[in-house]
Amino acid sequence: MTGATGGIGNAIARAVAARGAQLVLTGRRMEALGPLAAELGAAVVACDLAERDQVERLVTEAGEVDVLIANAAHPASGLFTEFDQLKIDKLLEVNLRAPIALARALAPPMMARRRGHLVFISSLAGKAASPASAIYSATKFGLRGFALGAREDLRPHGVGVSVVLPGFIRDAGMFAEADVELPWGVGTRTPEQVAAAVMQAVERNRAEIPVAPMALRLGAGLASVAPTLASAASRRMGSDRIASDVAAGQQHKT
Repeated sequence: MTGATGGIGNAIARAVAARGAQLVLTGRRMEALGPLAAELGAAVVACDLAERDQVERLVTEAGEVDVLIANAAHPASGLFTEFDQLKIDKLLEVNLRAPIALARALAPPMMARRRGHLVFISSLAGKAASPASAIYSATKFGLRGFALGAREDLRPHGVGVSVVLPGFIRDAGMFAEADVELPWGVGTRTPEQVAAAVMQAVERNRAEIPVAPMALRLGAGLASVAPTLASAASRRMGSDRIASDVAAGQQHKT
């Protein structure tokens, strides 16, 4: 499992461990991974997913993997013109290339065994773009597209693929860390609900699971078929202000 050091990653790891799975956790910060690994009896592989050689090493050190949970991602809020190209390249490496590379390496042994599952944590930003999210949405649209395409490729081989789409998650994660006030009526979900969605994805082989209130899910669906209308409605609800606040709250991480 990648991205285990964050609050959402912690919740997912605990949910997986509660099913009796033997976990391999990975992240950049060993000081954060160590206590969680000790608590769950998990193995740890330190890895920076922005470094391609470290992604290859992670595959080797992880050994035989039955379920990949690709949760790691960097925030990328802000105008894309304000990012230098090296920063954009790093965001693409971590948020999109690394999950694809891990899947490409881990899927063939799963296919040979005719069992296994790949879970990708995308976002509702992978269905509906908002202001100041061009780079982040690019990675999340891409991850969602890859997951759904890979699902069709691997289905005949007995390997499942799922994508989980969190909306605004409180208590942990990028949105919570930005400490943004949402308009009345725009609801949130918890890290534990994201973890429950991951378990459901694996156990029921679900293609796509949104983790958001119905209003946000409907809005994301509308954006898929009528993006101009959906964007206008989103602006009326304050999407510009929310996007600006999120970007400001995540500035120290981008």
